[in-house]
Amino acid sequence: MTDSPGVLFESLLEIMVRLRGRDGCPWDREQTATSLKPFLVEEAYEVLEAIESGSAGAVREELGDLLFQVIFHAQLAAEAGDFTMAEVLDHLARKMTRRHPHVFGDQTVESAREALTRWEAIKQSEAEHAGQRRSVLEGVPRRLPSLLRAQRLQSKAARVGFDWPDAGAAWQKVREELDEVDEALARGDRARIQEEMGDVFFSLVNVARLSDIDAEEALQAAIEKFRRRFTHMEADLIARGKDTRSVTPEELERLWQGAKADEHDAPEPPQ
Repeated sequence: MTDSPGVLFESLLEIMVRLRGRDGCPWDREQTATSLKPFLVEEAYEVLEAIESGSAGAVREELGDLLFQVIFHAQLAAEAGDFTMAEVLDHLARKMTRRHPHVFGDQTVESAREALTRWEAIKQSEAEHAGQRRSVLEGVPRRLPSLLRAQRLQSKAARVGFDWPDAGAAWQKVREELDEVDEALARGDRARIQEEMGDVFFSLVNVARLSDIDAEEALQAAIEKFRRRFTHMEADLIARGKDTRSVTPEELERLWQGAKADEHDAPEPPQ
């Protein structure tokens, strides 16, 4: 019989202490919060890939790896005298309870949107009680991928009514921004081209968001489609004893169109 989550969590904390101890692992002993940053990000993305794979076993494993990163950072903080894992858990439990008065209190909400609005209002109230001025855009990390960050910022602004009426109106803005890119390209002004291209990307994210599409996932899907078709094209060339450097641009375009056609003609995977 498997031990309870609490017992297993305590065991993980003990493992972490052992790894960082005098007779522990040399690699673990020399890590810092800064040196671990890339691993924390990597593990989070591996969780996302596992979710996309649809494999429960992969999700279980990657969530464990991400959790261990949290435990690692908490141990480093405890060693520095900053805070303990118990304080992390206590703070989290109190915050979740406080921000869900419709679950743990006597308030009610009628929809997920109302619950989200209530959540933001409580966060704002917490900041005011702490004597802080909090922008409605706070809480979106600068290190997020740019499309995801844009969509999160736009969503937060939309909650206070700063938004386009619909995706069609947002698309008209994209057209305006494309015209500005045309002008910048005609002038050959690199700085202006960069600025206007940024505006195009940001405006496209608005269209995706208002169409209930995740812009980051849409671009990732397009990137994967390009990779799949390009490698198909390379395989076709290799089968004929050639490579991408030995054929003309016109031949590459013909092969690219062939890869697209083959993909469209492929049978649907079984459901």
